[in-house]
Amino acid sequence: MIDYIDIGGISLRYALSGGNAGPTLVLLHEMGGTLETWDHVAPAFTEQRMLRYDMRGCGLSEKITALSFDDLVADLEGLLDALAIEGPLVLAGVAVGAAVAVRYAVRHPERVDGLLLMALATGIPAARREATQALARQIREGGLRERVVSRLPATFPEEFGGDDRRRRSARGRALANDPVSYGAYYDMLLNLDLAGDLARIACPTLVLAGKRDGTRPPEQLARDSALIPGARFEAVVSGHVMPMLTPELVVDRLRLILNQ
Repeated sequence: MIDYIDIGGISLRYALSGGNAGPTLVLLHEMGGTLETWDHVAPAFTEQRMLRYDMRGCGLSEKITALSFDDLVADLEGLLDALAIEGPLVLAGVAVGAAVAVRYAVRHPERVDGLLLMALATGIPAARREATQALARQIREGGLRERVVSRLPATFPEEFGGDDRRRRSARGRALANDPVSYGAYYDMLLNLDLAGDLARIACPTLVLAGKRDGTRPPEQLARDSALIPGARFEAVVSGHVMPMLTPELVVDRLRLILNQ
């Protein structure tokens, strides 16, 4: 069921589906993504209650001019509370979505049974801050087409192409993003530092890095993973948005977490 709800003064589009077996799955998309990021993963878990949603500024949720990282976490908290979903939860996220999952798990350890973190975003390195600020300005002023078209071979490598329709769908959804909202996400990332959160994670955690991910390479994610007590780290043959590129792999790793 896809529906809309106001959380924190922002309209969010969400999908709640499935049965009541085991923990509730909460699936969190990447920057500029939508709940459709998970379309090829969700059918494998029809017996689980599953929540997906478009983050503020993304997809068909309300657009924004600015945001903080805590806004994103508060949206998740508010959405779960509004839907009377208390736990246990298994959170799976990509990039910014993985970061939201981390902070939620740190704030609510009693609710979270496990984390699957893919291409985890932890902030912008100092060496890339100036370029990121310039990129945010460029997108706000000139739109997203140049960025999306130039980055498509890296974000959706041909070796994971599947069918042309899936590639066109990913491209189309990326181009449909609101440039001002997208720029606001870069501003948020420039102020994000997740290192302190990683050390406080108290649930079983699997960190996945894509060997074909030019944005969050395995070397960086291995260092981040080492900060998480007891976390498992795996470099896999995938790219940045694993649920779209290699959904079977994501299904397999999610099942590992659910069955642990």
